[in-house]
Amino acid sequence: MIPGMELHLAKPRGFCAGVERAIEIVEKALHKFGAPIYVRHEIVHNAVVVDELKAKGAIFIDDLDLVPPGSWLIFSAHGVPPQVVETARERKLKVIDATCPLVTKVHLEARHFAQKDATIFLVGHRKHVEVEGVVGEAPESIIVLESAEEAERVEVQDPERVAVLTQTTLSVDEAKMVIDVLKRRFPKLALPHKDDICYATQNRQDAVRRLAPSIDLLLVIGDKTSSNSNRLRELGESLGVPSKLLLSSQELQEEWFKGVKRIGITSGASTPEVSVDEVMAALSERGVRTTRVLDHPGEGLIFSLPEMLRK
Repeated sequence: MIPGMELHLAKPRGFCAGVERAIEIVEKALHKFGAPIYVRHEIVHNAVVVDELKAKGAIFIDDLDLVPPGSWLIFSAHGVPPQVVETARERKLKVIDATCPLVTKVHLEARHFAQKDATIFLVGHRKHVEVEGVVGEAPESIIVLESAEEAERVEVQDPERVAVLTQTTLSVDEAKMVIDVLKRRFPKLALPHKDDICYATQNRQDAVRRLAPSIDLLLVIGDKTSSNSNRLRELGESLGVPSKLLLSSQELQEEWFKGVKRIGITSGASTPEVSVDEVMAALSERGVRTTRVLDHPGEGLIFSLPEMLRK
């Protein structure tokens, strides 16, 4: 590394309101009802967060058959298909829903369009747990599209009765390319009343756009399984900035910094600030100094907890 390299911090970065709510739900449930508390899927896609909650008594599972009848079960922030809700009911599990309200919005939109007998294009990644949850609302009505190329090829029975929804953690540009193709091919395409892409996803991507012109390298702190963290890295690359996704300073590689004078740092919406601090401390030991934090008024959004956990 070159001594005296500058460090530019993106803002906003890190936890969004939905992630903060989901983590707080698990922590309050553990405090109120005691361990173990079962959680379907990782509560958020971040190993640091998951490991910390495991240490407190949370047990993460994907198969509800592993949960003893009558136990407490939390649905992750990504949401679940209706059949999972039904299975939990059949097993007499005590459920707390930590689904992000913005993901719940997409579920409700899927039901709404399905009731109108529309074919629903869901722009997103097929294997992502959020997409699997939304598809479960109307599997016979939903077609998942991952790219503009797929949107060019898709065919439907009634081209005048179609709608589009999007995964909340997509790249804004990526989603727009697909939706633009659908608008051209299906003039009667129905859109949601408000964009599905989460405000935090959009804000963090906008921050990278503002940061990119002033840096030579972008470090995105986040888990490899985090969709929004991956989109931040891809966005940096698309803006012409070499971009790396890492979870901790142990993944830093000296060759990344050859010829680099200004380093930018951001973090995904499921990344705790402690991870950012840890990477910054490692960079500081190598002679990097912080010189700039992007100006942003803050997001100021808080989602309320389920009623049973508010007291």
